[in-house]
Amino acid sequence: MPGISRRSLFVASVVGAAGALLPTGSRPAAAASEAAAACTGNYRAEYHFTVPDQWMNDPQRPVWIDGEYHYYYLYNPDYSTGGTTAGTAWRLATSTDLVSFTDRGIAVPKNTTPNGDVWSGSAVIDTGNTAGFGAGAVIVLATMAPDDVTQAQYLYYSTDGGRTFTNHGTAPVLPNPGVRDFRDPKVIRDEERGRWVMTLAENDKVGFYHSADLESWTYVGGFIKGGIGVLECPDLFRIQAEDGTWKWVLGVSANGKASGLPSTYAYWTGAFDGTTFTADASDPQWLDHGWDWYAAVTFEKRDANGMLDPATRYAIGWMNHWDYANTTPTIECDGFNGTDSIVREVTLKRAADGAYYLASQPVAGLDGHVSRTVDLGDLEVDGALLLDYTGTAYELTTEITWNQLTGAGLQLRRSSDGGRHIDAGIYGDYAFVNRGYTVSPDTSGRWQESRSPFDPSARTVRLRILIDRTSVEMFVDDGRYVHSTEAFPDPADTGLALFTIDGSAVFRNTVIREFSV
Repeated sequence: MPGISRRSLFVASVVGAAGALLPTGSRPAAAASEAAAACTGNYRAEYHFTVPDQWMNDPQRPVWIDGEYHYYYLYNPDYSTGGTTAGTAWRLATSTDLVSFTDRGIAVPKNTTPNGDVWSGSAVIDTGNTAGFGAGAVIVLATMAPDDVTQAQYLYYSTDGGRTFTNHGTAPVLPNPGVRDFRDPKVIRDEERGRWVMTLAENDKVGFYHSADLESWTYVGGFIKGGIGVLECPDLFRIQAEDGTWKWVLGVSANGKASGLPSTYAYWTGAFDGTTFTADASDPQWLDHGWDWYAAVTFEKRDANGMLDPATRYAIGWMNHWDYANTTPTIECDGFNGTDSIVREVTLKRAADGAYYLASQPVAGLDGHVSRTVDLGDLEVDGALLLDYTGTAYELTTEITWNQLTGAGLQLRRSSDGGRHIDAGIYGDYAFVNRGYTVSPDTSGRWQESRSPFDPSARTVRLRILIDRTSVEMFVDDGRYVHSTEAFPDPADTGLALFTIDGSAVFRNTVIREFSV
């Protein structure tokens, strides 16, 4: 969670948010009047998770309980009114396929103790009854700041399968040692050494702590990385690569904009001995290169019988950014502010140079919700091709091949006059998503096009793009590079076009899938 006051953000006025969505960059002038127009349709996502009402931010790592995933997230039911009730609780949704979710209401309440609201943390299942609340109790460690400044870690417990939680007193289980940033505990079980391990966000450091009982914690060291902003929402897990190699991965949410880096989830592969993490390289890799995949968490993949898959992690991120968190028409038009990315399946692969990296693909559960398939086959394009398809929420897959050109891609959510659209594709030596020609939440005009490396000598690229009412997620080739971007096209902008620059290309096996959730 950011160092700025959470309560000040939640109290901030949301009235007129839609009107603040002014056009930016060099997009056509026609976009100006459309951007500030009154609500003309529905902005709630078709197949992405959205908060039922009011406000949502950080996802909390889902846990597998009784055959379904329990997904907790930060929720503020008083977002529109603010005042003394501002701040977040933990709300719960459950799912078996990580596409369709059932709302279960507030699980960890706010303002029921003098410590106030509840920030980010993590839930674990205490199968060995180490904390003394019973075998199988669900334990939550979360940050709270009674004075909205002094951050410390507090314990909640559940004996009803993670549906409701009770505070374990009002004293922190890990007090603040006198620093400003001290938050977002992520707890894992170290079975090899018979203890719990916590990672904690401490400005430019991830602190490591040990505990035998989840209540008494000892600091044992830290991993320091500067230059990518304040580190938040740490993550630590072990995964088996495709070649059989085991690696530990340390992840953080970080704002690298000032350094020309993403503002999403940075990670390092390496080794962890239970106390110290040793990275394979000093600089991080990024699990997303877009603008809006923040506070992301990864979690275990289990089958219907609860069997763990050691070679795959799931991941989900908040599709927003603190730079413009309140800038959305969804609160005025649909009564909510909070959309998540699609859940991803994350695997560890080895590059040609020997380095390991995480690759992402949309969760396989989407296949069970396909309501319509449009097979467009192979399409030859030289310049621009307007397709006979319209939609606001769908998936498009294609493989673009060429002999010689500068760029190629798609115009998504295209207006009838062609003046507004979201562009996605490749240009020269990078892949990109550009929201600068539609209604963007970033009114500064600085953060419109995201980029990731691309090798044009391959003369081919596979794109898998998820389009929903307020988001675009582009998976490039094997998913090493992903772009997750929030945007607010006019609901009437439903067109789709293909384009090439300085040459022709064939868009092969072009398929559109729509979903019903």
